[in-house]
Amino acid sequence: MFLGLRTVIYPAPDLAAAKAWWTSVLGIEPYFDQPFYVGFNVGGYELALDPNGDPAAGPVTYWGVRDVEVALKSVVAAGATVRDAVQEVGGGIRVVSVVEPSGAVVGLIENPQFVLPEALPGEGEGPGR
Repeated sequence: MFLGLRTVIYPAPDLAAAKAWWTSVLGIEPYFDQPFYVGFNVGGYELALDPNGDPAAGPVTYWGVRDVEVALKSVVAAGATVRDAVQEVGGGIRVVSVVEPSGAVVGLIENPQFVLPEALPGEGEGPGR
C-alpha cells in the first residue's frame, strides 16, 4: 500500500524565521513560497513548513499511496483513527492524517505529480523509487 516516503511537514509558527533557517541549512530556495505553506524540493522529496502547524505535535510525515481513500480505509480497519479528513490541496494532490494505535501521527498523500529523479550510481531501487 505505501509507495515510500514523500513529504515531511514541520510546524513553523514564525514562517519567515523557519524559511530563512531551512534555506540556510539546505542551501536552496523554496520552490513554493506562500504565506500558508513553504515547500522545498530536497532530492525529489518535499520538506514543507506550515505556519498553522502545532510545534507540540511535531512534524507529520506523509507516505505516498496510489489512492488516499483506499489507503485510509485500510489503516482505519487496522486500528488508526482519523486526525484530519481527506483534503484536496491543489494539483490533484490529496492528503489525510491519522493517529495509529500507539499515538503517532501518520500522513498519507496521493500525489499524481510525484516523480523521483533518476537514481544516482550506487542507489538502490527500493519501494520509494
